[in-house]
Amino acid sequence: MSVRTPDPNPGWLNEADLYEARRRLPMVYVEAVPVRLDALGYVTEIGLLYTADDAGQFSRSVVSGRVLYRETIRAALLRHIEKDLGSLALPQLPASPVPFTVAEYFPYPSETGLVDDRQHAVSLAFVVPVTGECEPRQDALELSWMTPDQALSPHIQEEFVGGRDKLVRQALAHLGHVG
Repeated sequence: MSVRTPDPNPGWLNEADLYEARRRLPMVYVEAVPVRLDALGYVTEIGLLYTADDAGQFSRSVVSGRVLYRETIRAALLRHIEKDLGSLALPQLPASPVPFTVAEYFPYPSETGLVDDRQHAVSLAFVVPVTGECEPRQDALELSWMTPDQALSPHIQEEFVGGRDKLVRQALAHLGHVG
C-alpha cells in the first residue's frame, strides 16, 4: 500500500485542462464590490480597480475570481478580496453571505449584456464592506475610492469592459443608489 502526499492545491487546473473545461462547462466565479460605510451603515465610497490588459487598454473592474473545487463561497470571496485588495483590507462578510445578483457572462454578446471572451461564467456578486487599508495587488494598477455618484458618472461607467458597468449599477441600486 502506498501513501500519497495530498495535492496542496486540489482545486487548480493546469492551463490545458482549464481551457478544455471552459469550452465545455460554465465556470463558477465570485465578484465583490468593495464599499466603505458610515456609522449608520450607508455606503460612502465604492472601490473600483483600475487595470490594464496586455494590449495596454485601461479599464475599471471589481474583485473577481473563480471558485475552486471543494472551496466554499465564503473562502473564495476572502481569497479573492485578499488577492486583489491586500491582506489588510479587513472585509466584513456577514454570517450568511447572500449575493445581490447572479451574473451570467457569455463568450459572445447576449441578452445579459455581460461578456467574457474566454468562457461561459456564472458569477455570484456580493457587496462587501471593507474597513482596513487596501493596496491593489495582482493585475490592478490602483484602487480608486469614489462616491456612488462618481462611480455612476458616464465617464467612469464607460471605463468598464464586458458589461461590468451594469454590475456596478446593480450593486448600487441594491444599496438604494440610483443614477
